[in-house]
Amino acid sequence: MLPLKEADVEETSNLKKLQAKWGLKSIFQTIVVLIVFACTGSTVLFIKPFLFDLIGFDGIEGIAGILLYIVMIFPLYQILILIYGFIFGQFAFFWKWEKNMVQRITGRKAKASRKT
Repeated sequence: MLPLKEADVEETSNLKKLQAKWGLKSIFQTIVVLIVFACTGSTVLFIKPFLFDLIGFDGIEGIAGILLYIVMIFPLYQILILIYGFIFGQFAFFWKWEKNMVQRITGRKAKASRKT
């Protein structure tokens, strides 16, 4: 029974690290955010073959397939994560996460908010 308790402590510690890194209020919220990531990833994996077949890109492999996957699936993932975030009540977190990701990709800093 002792190893089980050690594993529980380690898992909780990892969840607390994620909670602190993401600035979340509770372990429960951290778990919900992880569930949103899982649902989004699973949905993308489920939709990808249908989307590629619909467009006619089902047989493309190699570098072209990877590039096409990134160009088509990346925006879909971003939309889906906001939808799942809304469904699970974490839209504000994922909206902020999306803005930070765009800033990292474009290399732009956030504009300082002006008080009027």
